[in-house]
Amino acid sequence: MSKKLHSVGFIKMEQRDGNQMKAIHRWILFTCLLILSSCNQTQQVKDSQLALMKTTNPSPIVTEKNKDKSYVKEIEQDVSAFPELYDVSVVKGKKDTLVVYKVKHLHRFKMKKIEKGINKMLEKRYPDENFTISSDYKIFLETVRLDERMKNGNYTHQTAEKRFNEIVKMTKDLK
Repeated sequence: MSKKLHSVGFIKMEQRDGNQMKAIHRWILFTCLLILSSCNQTQQVKDSQLALMKTTNPSPIVTEKNKDKSYVKEIEQDVSAFPELYDVSVVKGKKDTLVVYKVKHLHRFKMKKIEKGINKMLEKRYPDENFTISSDYKIFLETVRLDERMKNGNYTHQTAEKRFNEIVKMTKDLK
């Protein structure tokens, strides 16, 4: 009789442990669903936050007031024609023109060669222009932020020119 009671007690203990395990599994599942649903919140993400991960195609920027963008758009199209590049940003200031680009991953070993090719093409097509060229992600991100701030009306043309000169200085400091 004692063996029978002992085995009944063991079965009850197994049932209790099984119920505890089910409860633990439910809590884990609930926690995972909660985390996944919180990550799925739809929110508008600015281009500057995704600029390093995807192609943003920022519009050409001119910091001078009442200046035509067609000239800068032409420069952007010329640089975008390079097959090794997947994103180009061009900013035209009073004195300088900043050309920033992102290189496709498989072509990153030839970055110096790509930069020389871009520089040579720009100097040939636009001899009167003073170009600053960079493939640095930080500089690209700063140009995208400048574009956003100018579109939002946060920057006047004078403030944009000042920020542009800071970005050009950063580019020269990184080389």
